[in-house]
Amino acid sequence: LATGLGQVRERVAEALADDPRLAERGIAVTDVRVVAIKADAELERAMQTDTREQVQQEADRATFERRALAVERERAIAENELKNQIELARREEELVGQRGQNERKRATEQAAAEAIASEATAGQRRLAAETEADATRVLGAAAAEAETARYSAYREVETEVIVALAVQELAKNLPDIANLTITPDLITPILARFTGGGPSPAAADAA
Repeated sequence: LATGLGQVRERVAEALADDPRLAERGIAVTDVRVVAIKADAELERAMQTDTREQVQQEADRATFERRALAVERERAIAENELKNQIELARREEELVGQRGQNERKRATEQAAAEAIASEATAGQRRLAAETEADATRVLGAAAAEAETARYSAYREVETEVIVALAVQELAKNLPDIANLTITPDLITPILARFTGGGPSPAAADAA
């Protein structure tokens, strides 16, 4: 029952060929065919137990392998997702770092540009101040030279002429005068100086 019909057929054929009773009766066995071998119910159930256990073990092993394969696939998927997350985090970190570098570079360039602009503005102001100072010095020197020249010219002019010019300059800067009264005691000394002598008789009589 365990090894199959072939071995049973060979054993039966050998036993029949060696049986002297058949030879005495002139019977020779040329072929043996075994159609089926059946066991009783209890033996059949007993023999089927090992087979059922093997089949169950195979089924359990197949189930375990499928579960193990599923777990392995899930682990591979989880590892792949973790790798993707790590790669994504690394790229985000690189992006943040690159943005920070760009911001620092932009701020540095802006600060440098502002420093250059401030320095240029300060230079322009210094240049303007120096130019204005130079111009003021030149104008002051020219004015001083003019005043010196004018005073030098005044030294060669008579006192009466200087007084007359001073009166004329004073008259230009005075406010409008509606009435002006000149007394003889004011005009007599001036006329005397222009004429080079003392007060005239008419002036003395007027005094």
